[in-house]
Amino acid sequence: MVRQTACQMEAGLVVEDATHDVRIQTIAGNVRQVLETIQQTTQRVGREAETVRLVAATKQMAAESVRRAYQAGIRFCGENRLQEAQTKMADLGDCPELAWHFIGRVQRRKIKSLVGRFVLIHSVESVEQAVEIDGRACEAGIIQSVLLEVNVGQEASKGGFSPADVLAALPVLDPMPHLQIQGLMMLPPWTPNPENARPYFRQLRKLAQDIKRMRLEHVRMNELSMGMTHDYPIAIEEGATIVRVGTGIFGPR
Repeated sequence: MVRQTACQMEAGLVVEDATHDVRIQTIAGNVRQVLETIQQTTQRVGREAETVRLVAATKQMAAESVRRAYQAGIRFCGENRLQEAQTKMADLGDCPELAWHFIGRVQRRKIKSLVGRFVLIHSVESVEQAVEIDGRACEAGIIQSVLLEVNVGQEASKGGFSPADVLAALPVLDPMPHLQIQGLMMLPPWTPNPENARPYFRQLRKLAQDIKRMRLEHVRMNELSMGMTHDYPIAIEEGATIVRVGTGIFGPR
C-alpha cells in the first residue's frame, strides 16, 4: 500500500487548487470572449448585440462551473436532461437572475415536469408533444413558451418537423391557448467547416419569414435558436436570436 506523506498530500492539494483556479478563470475569460464575438458579429451585419441571447449549454457541467459563468454575466442556461437540470436548479437557487431553457430531446413522459420549470422549451418536434404541453400548461394555469424544432437537413438521426410538416402543423397549433410558439430551432448537419452550415441557417430564416406571412393569430416568429460553439457567428449573420454555446464557455466535456 502506497502512503502519501503530509508534504505530498499538501502538494497535491496545491496542484488541485491551482487547477481549479485556472478553470474558473478560463470560464470567465471564455464568457467575455463569446460576448465580444457576439458584439463584433452583430455590429458587422448591422444588428444590435441585444438582439442575440447567449444560452450557456450546461450539459455535464458542475453547478460550480455554471455559477462561475453566471458571475461572469451568463443569465440563460440550457439543459439537455431534466434530472440534471433539477439538481442544478436547486444548487443555484441563490442566482436570482438565472433562467433555464430546455434544449434537449423532449420525452413525452417528462413533459409534465418540463412545463413551468423552463422559461423556454426549444425542441418541440411533433403535434403530439405540443398537445401534451398545452394540456399540462392548462392544468398548471400558465402559458408555456416553446420553439418548434425543424430538421432542416432531413437527417434520420435527428428529431424535428420537416419544413413541410411544420407548415402543415401550424394551423393546428395556433389555437392552443396555453402554448406560445415563439419561433424555430435547428441543429444543422455536422461539418468541419462552419461556413457549410450557412445554407441551413438561411433556410430556417426563410421558413420563419414564410410563417410570418401566414398571419397566424398566436404563433410568433420572434426567435431563431441556431448556432453553437462551432458555428454561432455564422448563425448570427443569418439571423439567429439565440445561440447555444457550451464548449466555447466551459471547455471540452
